[in-house]
Amino acid sequence: MALFPIATPKAHSLTGRITQPLLLASFKAVKRNRGAAGIDKVSIKMFAANLKANLLALEGDLKNGSYQPLPLRRHFLAKGGGKFRPLGIPAVRDRVAQEVVRRLLTPRFEPLFHQASFGFRPKRNCHQALELALPYHAQGYRVLLDADIDGFFDHLPQALIKEAVAAQVADGNILNLIEKFLRAGVMDKGVFQPTTVGTPQGGVVSPLLANIVLNHLDWQLDALGYRFVRYADDFVVLCLSKTQAEEAKTQVTHILHQLGLRLSAEKTRITTYGKGYTFLGFVMSSRSRRMRPKSIQKFQDKVRELTVRSQNLDAQLIVELNRVIQGTAHYFAPRWSTSRWGLRKLDQWLRRRLRCMKYKRFSYHDNRRMRRKQFERLGLLSLESFCQV
Repeated sequence: MALFPIATPKAHSLTGRITQPLLLASFKAVKRNRGAAGIDKVSIKMFAANLKANLLALEGDLKNGSYQPLPLRRHFLAKGGGKFRPLGIPAVRDRVAQEVVRRLLTPRFEPLFHQASFGFRPKRNCHQALELALPYHAQGYRVLLDADIDGFFDHLPQALIKEAVAAQVADGNILNLIEKFLRAGVMDKGVFQPTTVGTPQGGVVSPLLANIVLNHLDWQLDALGYRFVRYADDFVVLCLSKTQAEEAKTQVTHILHQLGLRLSAEKTRITTYGKGYTFLGFVMSSRSRRMRPKSIQKFQDKVRELTVRSQNLDAQLIVELNRVIQGTAHYFAPRWSTSRWGLRKLDQWLRRRLRCMKYKRFSYHDNRRMRRKQFERLGLLSLESFCQV
């Protein structure tokens, strides 16, 4: 039996919708997301310098089937604890091409996605995912399966991706483009590595392809009557009892096996709302909803990079710190968060770092020499000020 129901009718002639306005909108989206150059070393600014000619050439290649993506540039992103996440950075031209395909496919698949799926979808975000879990807890769903898929993006079978897309799309050129994206390969330290399995993290179209495949998991869980919340490959199944949670784990294991995937034995666990669980950067529990330790560490690492004691405390530093503060506070200080005390402590730690820069030493006596009002006059924001009463 097919895992992905075949649509009637399928989407035809998507290639005909590849136009210059679509390509221009796709380039603007890539530009907004910024990002580094690929292996061709062509930056967004360099691509934009000859934008019209570049987009015309890309349109022709995408339509006539001659388009060939460059291998992705390997980049490792620190996850903390000495671990790194491998990313594949496409060339700017290839990012534009992927954004074009993403925009063509999204209207077709978006209506098919489950309401409990929030990752990389229009007008949906992490806060909405967390806000869906809270009323479930209030209704008594306080035992949960905290699930983690083992190496999801690296192990996702490419044949399954193509099958899932082909169930809704009959345009052979678009299907071929997706296959080319998946098989572009990676250039790591000058060595080409073919990609015969998985979809690269860092690819523009990868999150959509992941949602298309995991939509099967969503609807299977729905048919079994489970409450769940999913954000990309990170999800929790909320249950009324430990027995139900154990059954959910068995069912999820079976469904993922159908998709050629498996749960991570190390990171998957059954826990309770009382004990707390980590989801989307928060520690969620019946007592609090606060920043997880790893999120605190990431914030402190960013601040440490900016507040080197040998450098000067100047206006530009305040501007850069405020960007970090705003980004962190906007995420970790929603109305339902209980992070105020933790954010206050981080504010105190940050001001101590700045005093060390000012006086080139660490001393609690400097707290009197440079008080909080002086930081406010410098324009420094505080994390706690973003907390909603």
